[in-house]
This record gives sequence, structure tokens and C-alpha cells, in this order.
Amino acid sequence: MAEAVSQPLLSPAIHLSTGSDGKPLIAVTGAWNLRSLGPALHDLTQRLQSCAADAAWDLRSVAAMDHAGALLLWRAWGQRRAALLMLRPEHESLFVRLATPLPVPEPVSPRDWRTAIGFLGGGLLALADHLIAAVLLLGSVVLDAIDVLRHPQRIPWREISANIYHIGAQALGITALVGFLVGIVLSYLTAEQLRTYGADIFIINLLGVSIIRELGPVLAAILIAGRSGSAMTAQLGVMRVTEELDAMQVMGIPQTVRLVLPKMIALAIAMPLIILWTDAVALFGGMVAADIQLGLGYRFFLSSLPDAVPLANLWLGMGKGVVFGLLIALVACHYGLRIEANTESLGQGTTSSVVTAITMVIVVDAIFAVMFSSVGSFG
Repeated sequence: MAEAVSQPLLSPAIHLSTGSDGKPLIAVTGAWNLRSLGPALHDLTQRLQSCAADAAWDLRSVAAMDHAGALLLWRAWGQRRAALLMLRPEHESLFVRLATPLPVPEPVSPRDWRTAIGFLGGGLLALADHLIAAVLLLGSVVLDAIDVLRHPQRIPWREISANIYHIGAQALGITALVGFLVGIVLSYLTAEQLRTYGADIFIINLLGVSIIRELGPVLAAILIAGRSGSAMTAQLGVMRVTEELDAMQVMGIPQTVRLVLPKMIALAIAMPLIILWTDAVALFGGMVAADIQLGLGYRFFLSSLPDAVPLANLWLGMGKGVVFGLLIALVACHYGLRIEANTESLGQGTTSSVVTAITMVIVVDAIFAVMFSSVGSFG
């Protein structure tokens, strides 16, 4: 029963009367919020349009009001505050906010050639800054490596061994999976084309050269750049955030000897072995697909592979692995040491490290392809 009585009182209503001064008085009652206005919005809008703009408005009996109710009344007043207005203090802020003009956004000026030149110049300056810092880091590593060779007792064997395990041994699973699938896909695609021309046997040449010379090294390098390169950058970034790098500098421990040099040596050792492993698994996947599609036996595939693919291609691929490993470690450590002591910089640095490392791997692979185009070719 109490709910039935209180419900009409909460319904928004408008009462027209005449004040003591003889002017029209409009009393607004009920709840003027979005929930209560919904069912009666059309009728209230029509009634507000018929109300006199210069009438006195009494909002003291309003039980509840939100921005929707205040906006409805504001529009009825002609987008301005009523001249004679009586309302509760807690509702005053709603109309004050409506009376405050919104800031006008500044006009967007069309971009001219100076904006484009400024953007290009900023990018070139940032690239030059990264190149200079990377060269300085590489020079520091070379000098520390020479000093370590003069004093073999300073060689960080434990760091090198730990990095080889984390970078090489723990990456065998993912590289094997990707290599096997790539070998199968490549074998299936080439088998269909070779079968059309009756050149089934040449699938050994295509798989051997493409995997051993190009796909194996590039795939392994991209996987290691995304897996281990990002981990290196994140590790150095966390050490920056936790001020471990600053503590090492205060204690006089060279960062390049303990952090950068072991990673570069470990990647230079592990990458050729990972490439050899990836090549073997990818060739196995291609061999399985070739047997299913073309009926080439495993024994025939393995016996024909050395004659179809010169050994120089294998040495070229493993040589790429050494360069790729040094490059990935250098890029990862470069971005890791540039990370600032905040989590946002840590995320940005890790992302930039992976993207830059993968890009550099592809660029260096293209350079190798041009420089050594005659190596391992068929005479």
C-alpha cells in the first residue's frame, strides 16, 4: 500500500497556477531523472512547450533530479536560466553546469609540407640516435671482450652457459614444431606444381636449397628474436626498474661483461645449432609430405639430398646464424639498456626490440643473398 501511494508522488508532473503577484507560477514535482522521465517524456515535452518562458518556476518539490531532467527544463527555458527560479541547493550544480559554455575546440589547421618535414626529421634523428648508441655499445663490448681474452679468469662462464641453455635448449621445441610444419607446407605446395610437369624428383632440390639456405636460418632467427630477444630486453628493463643496473654501476661491475657479452656469445654459439636443428626437422617434414604426395621414399630422399644441395649452402646458413645471433643480442641489449624506470617504457622497449631485431634479420638476410648469390649454386 505504501508503494502504491508513493509511486504517483515520484512521477514527474507540472502544475500551473498563479502567484501572489498575479504572474503565472509553474510548480514542478516528482522525480525528474532518466528512469522516471521515460514513460512520460512525450507528454512532459508538450506541456513544457506551452509554458510561458517568463513565468516563475518552483522546483523545490522535486524529489530527485539528474542531468536528463535538468536538460529537459533547460531547453524549455530557451537554453538559459529562468528569470524567476526557486530550487533546492543540491540541484543548483546541475543548472550551473548547463549554464557554463563548453570549450570551443581549436580549428585543426591543414598539414603543410613543414609538418611532414618535421615528422621525417624527427624520425631520422631518432634513428641516428639509436645507431650511435648501438655503435657505442658494440665498441664497448669489443673492448671488454679483448680485455676478457687477456684475462681468461674474468670470462663469465656461468652466464654464458645459462644463456645457451635458455636460448638454445629451451627453444628446441618451438623451432622443431614450426620447422616441421613449414617443411610439410612447402613440400605440399611444390609437389602439386612439380607433378604437373613430371619433375617430381626436383622436390629434393627445392626443399633442400630453400630450407637449408634461406628458410631455416630466417625462421630460426625470427623465432629466437621474438622469444629470446624479447626476454633479454625485458630482463634488462626489469633490472633498470628495480635499480639493479644502477647498483652494478655503483659497485664498479661492468654491465657489458656481465650482461651484454654473455648474451652475444651465447647467441652466436646457439644460433647455428638451432638452425641446424630447424633445417633437419623441416627437411623431415618435407620428406614425409613428399612420400605421401609423390611416393618418394625416405632412403631415396636422404641419399639424393647431398647431391642435390651443395654443402656450401649449409655452411652459409650456419654462418648466417652466427651473424643473426650477434645482431639479435646486440639489438635486445641496446633497447634493454635504454629502458627507463617505468613499466610503460618497459613495454615499449620490448616491442621495439622485437620489431627491430626481426627487421634487421630480414635486411641482413637480403644482404647475404646478394653478396653470396654465387656460393652453393649449381654448376
